[in-house]
Formats: sequence, C-alpha cells, structure tokens
Amino acid sequence: MQPLFTIGHSQHSLESFIVLLQQHNVTALADVRSMPYSRRLPQFNRPVLEKNLPQAEIRYAFLGKELGARPEDSHCYVDGKALYENIAVTSGFSQGINRILKGVRSHRIALMCAEKDPVTCHRAILVCQHLLPFNLEIGHILTDGSLEYHEDLEDRLLKLHDLQDPEPSNQLSLFSEPTGQKSSREERLKEAYHRQGLKIAYVEKEHSVTNHD
Repeated sequence: MQPLFTIGHSQHSLESFIVLLQQHNVTALADVRSMPYSRRLPQFNRPVLEKNLPQAEIRYAFLGKELGARPEDSHCYVDGKALYENIAVTSGFSQGINRILKGVRSHRIALMCAEKDPVTCHRAILVCQHLLPFNLEIGHILTDGSLEYHEDLEDRLLKLHDLQDPEPSNQLSLFSEPTGQKSSREERLKEAYHRQGLKIAYVEKEHSVTNHD
C-alpha cells in the first residue's frame, strides 16, 4: 500500500508545520484549499509556501481548482451549497484524484487544508473518500504529530452520526431491511459521509454568512 497523509495548517507557525511534515518524511504537499490564502495566517499563503517548502526539500503543488471544496462549476451548487456528491463527478475532480495517484508513486504526499480536525474538513470527507478504492494507506497528521488512520476516522464518523453497527435487537433501525437485517458498514459509511458533507459544505455568501474551506 502506498502511504498518503493529510494535514490541516490550523494555527501552526510555518516552522512547526514543516517539522510535522518532516516527522512523517513528507516530500510533497498538495494544497487542496480552493483559496490558498489566509489573512490571519499569512505564513500559509501560496507564495510563502512555494518559496519556503522547497528549502525543506518538500515540493508544493496547488490542487485547489481540482480538489477544492469551493468549485467554480455552478452545477456543483444547490441552493448555494456546494454538494460533495456533485463535486466528485466533475472532470476536474477526477483529474485531481489522478494527479494524486500518479504522485504517490514517487513522493510521500500530504494533502493540506486549513482545519485542524480532519473529520470537519473536505480533505477527509470528500477527497480521501474517493481515494480509498485505490489501496492507499491514509494517515491524518494531527497537531501533536500523531496519526489518525482513515479507518479510525471512519469509526469516529459513524459514531458522530450515530450509525455504529447496532447491537442485536428485535427493533428495526432506519437502515435495516424489513426482515431486521442489519445494514452493512459500507452502507452506513456512505450515509455518514453524506451527512457530514452536508454539515461542512461551503455555502455561498448570499445564502449564508458561514464559509468553509
């Protein structure tokens, strides 16, 4: 299995951020923010990263147009909300996924966005969901340098939406067949990804004052 990492820049200094990447021998950073700039944290503006990461022997690539959560394609939006299911079927998204799959053959790549917790970020809920079928070992780099592997994140996602594997019971759940047969983990995960995607999706300003990366 090829390793793939994700990381949120959160409020790190650039120096501590680079240390986290080096701790896991990351050699390339794929920036999946739609807008690769931050007023509050200018050390994570695209020009700064493009200048400083190579000095730490880490390549920088901007993939926000392909894999960002604020696409320019109007077909991705319903009532102002960017739906992850719509983004995932665009040609640009497929191109971005293919670039990652090609890149992991020669680099240890980390996908970068802003959010500290990967479960609240599209890098895990949108991008990694569609990288899973390609036999990658995905690890999310946390603020203390430890890794949360994606399978563990999915367990947390199921718990977050109360979709854990139910205990044997005579009662039927929403996702049970009429016979009482339990839904599969795959079915429950699909629903959990959908719910979390709706929760964290970017909403255009005229529809909401809330913005997400």
